[in-house]
Amino acid sequence: MKFHLLTIFPEFFKGPLDHGVVSRAANNGFLDITVHDLRKWTFDRHKSVDDRPFGGGEGMLMKAEPIFLAAEEIFPGGKKEGQKIVILSAQGKLFDQSIARRLAAEKELLLICGRYEGVDERVAENLADEEISIGDFVLSGGELAAALILDVVARLLPGVLGNEASSVQESFSEDSGLLDCPHYTRPADFRGWKAPEVLMGGNHEEIRKWRLQASIAKTVKNRPDLMK
Repeated sequence: MKFHLLTIFPEFFKGPLDHGVVSRAANNGFLDITVHDLRKWTFDRHKSVDDRPFGGGEGMLMKAEPIFLAAEEIFPGGKKEGQKIVILSAQGKLFDQSIARRLAAEKELLLICGRYEGVDERVAENLADEEISIGDFVLSGGELAAALILDVVARLLPGVLGNEASSVQESFSEDSGLLDCPHYTRPADFRGWKAPEVLMGGNHEEIRKWRLQASIAKTVKNRPDLMK
């Protein structure tokens, strides 16, 4: 799968993308990630990507022209099947695992990292397929959101994880919709806190039942909204 990250801070992604699963998957050819500097598509000496919003108000707004020009060069001839453009925006749909699964089915994604007070609405209306938010809060820019979405989507792609079952048997899986169950490792007794004996008994059916009940209990405690 190919990811395009459109940003005014291309250096930002050197940290998040240079470690762990995403870095390994890119090095092994399972991911193709290209970071594009939006200022490449500006023509004034200051390489301006923002301007004052019509109607007044605080802050500056990202201009439509550089973003349109960038998208038209990244997807020459227009988007084709399997290519999607997404704006990272506080006004977008709330990102979750179901959206991640949908995006993972695409061939190519262009993630537009908003900044300032946001992006000229004509980008959302006439260029992007959708707007996505990673939570009910406001970030300084879309770069953090883009790195997060890339990581979540990448984990769902074939070959990215060493164990394919890892992306199925975890929180928000398609099968259960619950949080993952608690997990324990050696030592079995740590400072008097003992791992559940059922996990060390070798009875796989009993372990399965315990994990389901523990998963339900954890979901009720931390995310009761998922039980509705």
